[in-house]
Amino acid sequence: MAADEERIALFLDYENLAIGARESLGGAAFDLAPVADALAERGRVVVRRAYADWNLFDEDRRMLTRQQVELIEIPQRMGASRKNAADIKMAVDAVELSFERGYITTFVLGTGDSDFTPLVHKLRELNRRVIGIGVEASTSALLPAACDEFLFYERLPGVEPRVPGSGGSRRRGRGTKASPAPVPAPGATEEAEAPPSSAAREEHDIAAVVRQTLAGLQSSTSGPVYASTLKRTILRKDPTFNEADHGFRAFGELLRHLADRGVVELSDSGAKGDPEVGFPAGAGESDAAFALLHDTVAKLGRSKKGPVLLSGLKDRLRKEQPDFDEGALGYRGFLQFCRAAQARGVVELDYDAEAGDYALRPVAAVGAGDAPAPVAPSASTPKRRPSP
Repeated sequence: MAADEERIALFLDYENLAIGARESLGGAAFDLAPVADALAERGRVVVRRAYADWNLFDEDRRMLTRQQVELIEIPQRMGASRKNAADIKMAVDAVELSFERGYITTFVLGTGDSDFTPLVHKLRELNRRVIGIGVEASTSALLPAACDEFLFYERLPGVEPRVPGSGGSRRRGRGTKASPAPVPAPGATEEAEAPPSSAAREEHDIAAVVRQTLAGLQSSTSGPVYASTLKRTILRKDPTFNEADHGFRAFGELLRHLADRGVVELSDSGAKGDPEVGFPAGAGESDAAFALLHDTVAKLGRSKKGPVLLSGLKDRLRKEQPDFDEGALGYRGFLQFCRAAQARGVVELDYDAEAGDYALRPVAAVGAGDAPAPVAPSASTPKRRPSP
């Protein structure tokens, strides 16, 4: 274990999170997987506890058990009265653990309740870093300011609101894998499209895992990302990961293979066998994907004479480019990909309360009115930055 590795204790005021998610995200159930991924990029989670009257959250209990969370039963009803005793129990346990487990460096409190603000102050007084996690609409303004870092649940990669009429949550639990979209084999015709080989599918999957994890590490750390750090983080997300299962003798060999294909870029860190890992500079698959998004949104916007809703947009992109997959580009969800496009000045993205969905508009090329989407920049074409 790395000496400077963060050891994290996670405490969830589950009723606050579950009800907040259901009311704010179109009825979508709270999913711990995006939270677990975000914490894996910050350190090693050694304690996971959730507090609630579990008779009220039967399906959630199963999901949390699969995520290795210890469920603390707090009965809500005593006779005719109903009292939520989870708050004080969670606070007592957190303070007790801070004295009993000196190696725990970070406490993560999953709640939006301002009643936990004194607990945050006490833990910081005890030289512990405190990260808060809450649903934005149900989080008190007092709590985020007290924490060292605060993560709004709905902004985490992989969390997308359920849109009206979808019939079910668009998210999948970590234990469920979606079937990959069919990718045409090289040289395949429209009349006979061959499915990708098992080897090609495995390479695509491992490239997506590496990209997603690297993107998360770069956003949560200020320094360079080394190969050893990258592998530890992948193992936190999936303890069964083994590069040998993908045909590589060592993790470094896997990274060199991905570097040869332009997925990552390796540079000497000074430590033998532990190179620095980053994304390739210049034009690449992401630029082409952003251009595809711009073109598609512009085309749909002209036909609809208005903004384009997020729901169904990914399917339209796949009609234009069947192998489109934001996961292979390092994004955990289509909404995160669209937010990245907004940050790069490709589209405008706003939440439309009336439609209950996100609306996108294309950003016109600089000085070209309604010009088509910008092409991917090359060595002779500087990358266009969003206007301030």
